[in-house]
Amino acid sequence: MGIRDELQTDIAEAFDTDLADAVNAFTGRYVIQSGWDPVTETGGETAVTYTGRGVLSKYSLNRIDGVNILHGDLKLTALTNEVTDKPTIDHIITAPDLVTGEQQRYKVITAATDPAQATFSIQLRRA
Repeated sequence: MGIRDELQTDIAEAFDTDLADAVNAFTGRYVIQSGWDPVTETGGETAVTYTGRGVLSKYSLNRIDGVNILHGDLKLTALTNEVTDKPTIDHIITAPDLVTGEQQRYKVITAATDPAQATFSIQLRRA
């Protein structure tokens, strides 16, 4: 068992026990062009949806610089093996609002994995 498997097992266990109250399911969505015909310049769009679960948190005030991280941006930490697709810039993530609990749409600003590729760290901004 490699370090990634160990991390994912430990974090999944924490998601199920100690962090269970903070873990939220989310849905991601993006649109791809499909069936493009260059002669008629027509085609369609296909919406791709994926799911996962993770912990939403606010950025600490000393991280908010007003340029890269804005007040109101959120950080989503999710296990890579529990997300059914790879989140990327400009995808739309639907997750509960931290205050109201109602579903809110967020745009992915940045998405990266840790060095072991066990977790995604995703910066979200209200869409």
